[in-house]
Amino acid sequence: MEYCKLGRTGLTVSRLCLGTMTFGFQVEEEMAGRIMQTAADAGVTFFDTADVYPLGGGESRVGATEQVVGRWLKGKRHRFILATKAVGAMGPSPWNKGASRKHLLDAIDASLQRLGTDYVDLYQLHSDDRETPLDETLEALDTIVRSGRARYIGVSNFLAYRLALALGRADTLRLARFVSVQPRYNLLFRQIERELLPLAEEEGLGVIPYNPLAGGLLTGKHKREGAPPEGRFTLGSAGKMYQERYWHEREFATVEAFQQAAREANVSPVTAAVSWVLSNPAITSAIIGASRPEQLGDSLAAADHKLDPAFKEKLDELSHEYRFGDASR
Repeated sequence: MEYCKLGRTGLTVSRLCLGTMTFGFQVEEEMAGRIMQTAADAGVTFFDTADVYPLGGGESRVGATEQVVGRWLKGKRHRFILATKAVGAMGPSPWNKGASRKHLLDAIDASLQRLGTDYVDLYQLHSDDRETPLDETLEALDTIVRSGRARYIGVSNFLAYRLALALGRADTLRLARFVSVQPRYNLLFRQIERELLPLAEEEGLGVIPYNPLAGGLLTGKHKREGAPPEGRFTLGSAGKMYQERYWHEREFATVEAFQQAAREANVSPVTAAVSWVLSNPAITSAIIGASRPEQLGDSLAAADHKLDPAFKEKLDELSHEYRFGDASR
């Protein structure tokens, strides 16, 4: 396993980060523990979760993933870099969500209780709350950092211009600055290469992309004919979101070409897809996941796999259209 600094910080993280969004629902606690142990045994020291997880679990299970992760970390918290996120709805009241000062200060305390720790290494905004002034959000996050409840702060699912604005406001107000961004990134979604990644490189931000396998589509196990199989593409509203993102003829045609290229290169499609994400110099650590420990093998192999330049160029070419959005669909 390789390790690197998170952006311009002094924090060292593994080049692969374990995502946990289905723990406590699609993945039961015993299996989740085995997955975390498998990742840890391979050298993964960076875990990512969120207060609204598990994905697809509905309101009754919100917070369950943090509890599962927290119980597993008991007695070994010091061995891992722990990241979580807030902004999503955590209750029925209108103030139980968003990036207001009230919600963020409540949310960090609740996350710490579920995780069984007195701090997280990285506290992230799960999405951009346009209804709350950025200054209010930044001041709340600064309070959280100064109190020691979070060592660093970051964002997820932000547009480049909004992240740039937030960085500028933090500098102007002399508040804690975002050190990382967590965007969606894979061979079927490359739009962030146009503005977000250049911004991250210029500003020295760590980049922690999620969804490197496009919800599993790049594995080749899904077929266009018929309904999606049970799993990521069928988990309630989250499943609908994944279908809207990837379940299209264009994507399936690209996956078929990708699968053929991987066979010719004698590389597992999973290893190839994750390695391709890591090959971008802007990327710090790619978030991987699994529903069973044995599924992690090919993803873990990507940390030490160097893509052949000719193979990488081929992957760049066959996925080039995904740099430019959905206008051609």
